[in-house]
Amino acid sequence: MTDRYKPRPRADLANLAGMAAAAGQEARAVAARRRLQPVRLTDEERRVSIDELSEQFAIGRLDEVELHRRVDIVNEAVTHADLQPAFNGLPQPALYAPKPRQPGRWRWAAFVGAVWMALPFFLTGLVFLVFGREIAAAIFGLPALAWVAVTWRWAKAPTRRSRRT
Repeated sequence: MTDRYKPRPRADLANLAGMAAAAGQEARAVAARRRLQPVRLTDEERRVSIDELSEQFAIGRLDEVELHRRVDIVNEAVTHADLQPAFNGLPQPALYAPKPRQPGRWRWAAFVGAVWMALPFFLTGLVFLVFGREIAAAIFGLPALAWVAVTWRWAKAPTRRSRRT
């Protein structure tokens, strides 16, 4: 078997998906910065920005003179647009990180879909039960009830992110 016929590794697909997710997050951060540019800074946002610059100094990206120059820029900034030069060449502060999406709502939508899928089977099982066909009722009704119970437990279970915190 020659090299050109070898299947491509799945890691390429995973890397591509990871890069797409990172690009989406970066685009949301850029949009947040653009939206906030004309907005005036609060004291809390200045404090967070100075903390971010101090962290960059602590890890060695800035020297002491550069830190003081950038802190002066932050203290003189009136709007978020004035704050941008303080972070040139550095990672953007956490002010512009997009808020995480609320997980779990789609789980309840999936649960409703599961109920609608199970409903005809459950009703067919009830019809068989009314007409004295207990075995047929069990064959149709019990798996439908189990399907709904499993999806309900799955929908109400905490997500991975909420279990970590």
